[in-house]
Amino acid sequence: MKISLVQMEISKGKPDENKSRVVKLIERASREDPDVLLLPEMWNTGYSLDNIQEIADNEGRFTVELIGPLARKYNMNIIAGSVSNITGRDVYNSMYIFDRKGKMTARYDKIHLFKLMEEHLYLKPGNSLCTFDLDHNLCGGIICYDLRFPELPRLLALRGVKLLFVPAEWPHPRLDHWRTLLKARAIENQFFVAACNRVGTDGDTAFFGNSMVIDPWGKIVGELSEEEEGILTVDIDIELVDRTRISVPVFEDRKPGIYRCSFGTEFAVESTAGFHEGNEMETS
Repeated sequence: MKISLVQMEISKGKPDENKSRVVKLIERASREDPDVLLLPEMWNTGYSLDNIQEIADNEGRFTVELIGPLARKYNMNIIAGSVSNITGRDVYNSMYIFDRKGKMTARYDKIHLFKLMEEHLYLKPGNSLCTFDLDHNLCGGIICYDLRFPELPRLLALRGVKLLFVPAEWPHPRLDHWRTLLKARAIENQFFVAACNRVGTDGDTAFFGNSMVIDPWGKIVGELSEEEEGILTVDIDIELVDRTRISVPVFEDRKPGIYRCSFGTEFAVESTAGFHEGNEMETS
């Protein structure tokens, strides 16, 4: 599977500028013929929270009308990062997934809202996991701050996810956290992690990029280290997930009964629960 990560600047509160930038960058990435493309978090508006009700995508229509045709035109799956998305009176931080035919196949609403950016005062959190199929491979998605909660990627791994997508707006000075947590999530869950971070500034906050793809052994197979717009494209062998899980049988060696007694039921999912074909897709 060939993955392209679009590391881009985001113009705060200017959806039209961001739309034009995304179209150009997706066209540029298409020249490398990726199977799947990932955008960063909140690429449509940035964290322009004071007026988010006015500029957020309405029921996802902006995103669907823009990204769907591009996915179909370039014959690629697109994980549309995340966008500010207003549904009724509530605004969500929503990830939309499109298949090669341009069909929107799943949506995930960010569960953990970042209080340091007052996200919780303006946005409503999601409450469901999201798995989706990409060319017959089960994938999952989380958004930025979700990365700090290992329970979430673990539950996705237990459902059989082999590739985790992470769009983000992760700023300085927490580069070490970003790189360490991404590698940890890949190693402990024995799956690939593809993470796309923005660059540029928002007021006094600077974003470092460092978008990357990490394999199930924790090896970084590709990374954009410069704090500039760019596209990272890497080929991955998705079958490495199965080989890794056989080599180091972490999931077989879990003790769900003990976790249940100690922590409740959230980690007591049987280790075989997502490793069968035909696992039912759950989306928010």
